[in-house]
Amino acid sequence: MQRITKIVSYIFVMSILLAPTTLFAKEKMYWMEAVAPPFFIHEGELKGQGYEDLITDILKENLPQYDHVSMQANISRHYQQWKQGEPACSLAMYKTEEREEFALFSIPSVFTLPPVLIIKKEQFAAFGGKKTVSLKDVLASNNFIIGRAAKRSYGPAFDEILNTYGNQDNLFSYEGPELSLNLFKMLLAGRVQAMPGLPEEAMYLAETMGLRDQIMTLSVKENLVDHEPMLTYVACSKNEWGAKAIAAINKVLEEQRPTERYRAAYERWLDESSVAEYRRMYKMIFLQADEQYATE
Repeated sequence: MQRITKIVSYIFVMSILLAPTTLFAKEKMYWMEAVAPPFFIHEGELKGQGYEDLITDILKENLPQYDHVSMQANISRHYQQWKQGEPACSLAMYKTEEREEFALFSIPSVFTLPPVLIIKKEQFAAFGGKKTVSLKDVLASNNFIIGRAAKRSYGPAFDEILNTYGNQDNLFSYEGPELSLNLFKMLLAGRVQAMPGLPEEAMYLAETMGLRDQIMTLSVKENLVDHEPMLTYVACSKNEWGAKAIAAINKVLEEQRPTERYRAAYERWLDESSVAEYRRMYKMIFLQADEQYATE
């Protein structure tokens, strides 16, 4: 009897060891990635070197309990995945009331310089000849068409003004593949006179097309009131899976954001004259934001 028991135990142990790997499959975590360099770069010589590529890699390395799967998705697909409760996250999303209805947010995950208006240098005088403009005044004048990516958030203050003062005469919403690139082409063709975006976004597009000397950015007055436009968050589906994922992600963020590797992911896309100021702001704003945003 004892021998039979040992044989049965042996067979049981071996069946576990030799069982298909699916028996021990990890939970999947889908990382949704927009096709929008230099956030994510999916092809070419710089493939995988976008700052959100690099930061996502850091999170994946420090979340070994998940089976990480990358997927390209526009903003509409982001919303669909979250509303359906899929095990999906996105690295750097602005927190809005609409999104909080179906997504949970981490502590701040990425710190960037605030969104600006991207224009052609030849239009500088038409916009008033000053490096800082009021977005409200630009829209109210009805002299320009601003091209925006549909459903993309540029921060609460920026979004509110676009939604309040934008109309069919001064605002064009684009939804499709390669949002930033296609809007940039519309800007160059004169179909729109300005587009919102991040400073590094503008320079990446201009450099890859050999047009850096033709493009400039205008700071937006309403974006300089607080620091919220500089902060984005990991967003995951608003359910039990998402709550567990956000808790794990927060721990990694707390550990990794102070590191040089994490900070350098964004710094590599700045011009050298901006790095020192970015590091100062990174320390004073980004690394001090945990307590406030973790309890919201």
